[in-house]
Amino acid sequence: MSDADLTQKKRRTVWWLSFLVLGMFGFGFALVPLYDLLCQVTGIQSVNIRSTGSANAPYAANLKGVNESRFITIKFDASVHPNLPWEFAPVVRNLRVNPGKQYQVNFSAHNRSSSEVTGQAIPSVAPWQATGHLNKLECFCFNQQTLAGGESVEMPLRFMISPDLPKEISSLTLSYSLMKMEKPVVVQDKAKG
Repeated sequence: MSDADLTQKKRRTVWWLSFLVLGMFGFGFALVPLYDLLCQVTGIQSVNIRSTGSANAPYAANLKGVNESRFITIKFDASVHPNLPWEFAPVVRNLRVNPGKQYQVNFSAHNRSSSEVTGQAIPSVAPWQATGHLNKLECFCFNQQTLAGGESVEMPLRFMISPDLPKEISSLTLSYSLMKMEKPVVVQDKAKG
């Protein structure tokens, strides 16, 4: 192989590697919008849930008032990851609600193990078109939940359906998947010992 062929082969390799690096860089930027699109299409919500975040936050649907002539059936569902030794279920499975009115339901959780365990609930809404219209004002899913061994609790969910929910949606399902969270590792400063 001549020096000219070897030089051209090296240039081609450098171009391909540069193209690959730029492609990976571009894909990294596109990953978040692609993930959001996937979640929107499949009806799965990511951990970064869009909500008002607190009971004191203003909510625009309150300005429109309660639509007492319309009823929406909400079905509540719960599942627990196999590595989490908890029982977890909604206290009420179905509820008929009026858009624009606040409601509260509870989910019960029981730690079947003898040691403290931390869990995190990940919500999803079906059909996915209703996701932006179900507003969680207070939810146990906003934070990790820690239960002592054998402890049982009822965890509140306070929510409201927006009056802007499309007319063709008369029922929706709010599902929670509960997963075990590992305790954060505390890093000690070596200088302090």
